[in-house]
Amino acid sequence: QFLTSQSHTLLHYTNTHHLISLNPIRMNAAVRATVRVGLYTGAKVFFIHEGYQGLVDGGDCIRPATWESVSMMLQLGGTVIGSARCKDFQTREGRMKAAYNLVKRGITNLCVIGGDGSLTGANQFRTEWSDLLVNLVSKGKISADEAKNASHLNIVGMVGSIDNDFCGTDMTIGTDSALHRIMEVVDSITTTAQSHQRAFILEVMGRHCGYLALVTALACGADWVFIPEMPPEDGWEEHLCRRLMETRNRGSRLNVIIVAEGAMARDGKPITCDHIRELVTKRLGYDTRSTILGHVQRGGTPSAFDRILGSRMGVEAVMALMEATPDTPACVVSLSGNQAVRLPLMECVQVTKDVTIAMKEGRFEDAVKLRGKSFENNWNTYKLLAHFTHSYTKPQSAPQSPGFININVAVLNVGAPCAGMNAAVRAAVRIGITQGHNMLAVHDGFEGLAQGKVKQFTWTSVGGWTGKGGSNLGTKRVLPAKYMEEISLNIAKYNIHGLIVIGGFEAFSGGLDLVHAREKYEELCIPIVVIPATVSNNVPGSDFSIGADTALNTITMTCDRIKQSAAGTKRRVFIIETMGGYCGYLATMSGLAAGADAAYIFEEKFGIRDLETNVEHIVQKMKTTVKRGLILRNENSNANYTTDFIFNLYSEEGKGVFDCRKNVLGHMQQGGTPTPFDRNFATKMGAKSVLWLTEKLKECYRHGRIFANTPDSACVLGMRKRGLVFQPLDELKEETDFDHRIPKTQWWLKLRPILKILAKYKINLDTSEAVLMEHIISKRAPVTLVK
Repeated sequence: QFLTSQSHTLLHYTNTHHLISLNPIRMNAAVRATVRVGLYTGAKVFFIHEGYQGLVDGGDCIRPATWESVSMMLQLGGTVIGSARCKDFQTREGRMKAAYNLVKRGITNLCVIGGDGSLTGANQFRTEWSDLLVNLVSKGKISADEAKNASHLNIVGMVGSIDNDFCGTDMTIGTDSALHRIMEVVDSITTTAQSHQRAFILEVMGRHCGYLALVTALACGADWVFIPEMPPEDGWEEHLCRRLMETRNRGSRLNVIIVAEGAMARDGKPITCDHIRELVTKRLGYDTRSTILGHVQRGGTPSAFDRILGSRMGVEAVMALMEATPDTPACVVSLSGNQAVRLPLMECVQVTKDVTIAMKEGRFEDAVKLRGKSFENNWNTYKLLAHFTHSYTKPQSAPQSPGFININVAVLNVGAPCAGMNAAVRAAVRIGITQGHNMLAVHDGFEGLAQGKVKQFTWTSVGGWTGKGGSNLGTKRVLPAKYMEEISLNIAKYNIHGLIVIGGFEAFSGGLDLVHAREKYEELCIPIVVIPATVSNNVPGSDFSIGADTALNTITMTCDRIKQSAAGTKRRVFIIETMGGYCGYLATMSGLAAGADAAYIFEEKFGIRDLETNVEHIVQKMKTTVKRGLILRNENSNANYTTDFIFNLYSEEGKGVFDCRKNVLGHMQQGGTPTPFDRNFATKMGAKSVLWLTEKLKECYRHGRIFANTPDSACVLGMRKRGLVFQPLDELKEETDFDHRIPKTQWWLKLRPILKILAKYKINLDTSEAVLMEHIISKRAPVTLVK
């Protein structure tokens, strides 16, 4: 059975195990995955409509679900099975009615999707279960045998909340989509604010949690953010006005202030948009406007990230219920880095409540820490970027020595352009300036470095870069090997002490070339850091690359439109070619997000028998009520089975049953405005790279000069499972397939079976790597957060 506090879905196993799920915001992907994986395991599946109210009311609110009933749900916002707050469930009488409805249907496993209130209610229901059964038997509502068969209730939770206010998971389902809605508005407002030289104040949701406001501030480069976890210091009014004036004096034509709806001052008084607007207007005389976004943040099409997250959580929830025993505590399925984890439900609820208590008691630093590492890192990055004053002395973090030298750090883009590159450059430049470094712009990659296309960055020269796609510095695929002499001369000429290379596989290869050339060119003995930025997501040393999320959303939204075009004609199959080189990340993940029937990739070899199986699968699908198909193919998946070949094969074999269309998406996948994920990820990567360089420069400073030739002085900064790590370029050589420009091991390949199961292929799901129950209380916060 599968349930959300505002809507429910039930799975009923034929072997007396059962599942239920409740579903709130943008939870259709989780509903779809839970239903289909439940059916795959042999369960009977039910929808519980209208949340706990439907569970209490029973009757037609609890209906069987089929494979086809969850088709075409992925692109829909909200929840197709309804959602409602329920006072009846808060009473014991109401919970007894709910228990009766479950027992009569043989349901003893409940999957709840909702916020901490919904999940707490589910745990209370589980705690009372035995007593409720005794009462039902004593009243003659159920028999003793029925009570025996339903002797215990298993519960698994999935968190659905746009506020991302539940401790224990990096991201709650719905948060990323809400950020998409917010950034669409912010980008639109920015253009009008620049035209009229206005100050804009935007209020976003977050009554008790400032995550949306904080990430929005990072993603748009806001001048100030107000969040409930960290109220501003007393006298903030003067500080705010001074900050806005500094921004204008540096040449900016606008100011942006982000306010969480629960923002407050240190004395507990609310800080509202009206209050701030009145302050700015009276003290500075700026033309000021305020916008309260409201429920627009809850609606709209789910992002690719939310669809994949919901699908992964749904699968894991079913697995958790299948493995549950009477002694297993109620758990919540969470995301830590790119790992699915299970945490004790009530531990997470307790830590979430601890945040509120800390805020009420004025322990704001504790509140930020309790939110988790990601929230804390976001806050620290924001402070570095936004709380910088130009009248400063060189910080203690800068290299110090009796014969101190000015540090020059060069930044360049390498490889194909992608969304988010500019955000990484901006963060690196501004953090570098706060560290006291001279930041140098290198145009046109390694070729530009060889040709001396080097200019000094200023604070304002990267203003407004966060939301711009492509590469403002210019980027080329040229590797440094043939220009090594010229590059070493220009490193000496411009006195470059550190190098930040932002790009794809060419950045990785070029970084290795520089390391190998250190023996011949002493000028290259400087700290080097490579930041992965490519739509292909194929850089060794990192599970994610900047730009991949934007490309993934572009593909997913295009697939939505293409599938919709078949709504009238029906019996149509679309063959879509995606980018990625030899890396099948985009094809696989967009297949999960868009509900593809198959995704052909280089890493998973396929032949004519596999193609025949896929065609027959589509033929059988056309006999159901779902009369459309979607096939994705990575551009280099097979040299012989090309997109044209697959299109012709499906067209020929489908004659009289379905017709085919093909689309090659091409370079549209590299363009566009960066998604909130890519802006935030790039900002944190850029900031962390400079802080690492600063420490390396201190280590490598000897006798008035920088000399770095150890393996750990040239690293890739990457996301690995649960955290950002620096890995020496030399060590990553063994993990790399240079012929095909991909890592030898790729984490996302383990998600391929989910794609096939959700497309109704009869395969075996590998559960050898069991997800164990972890604990959050001992950590006091999640291990590490990505978003």
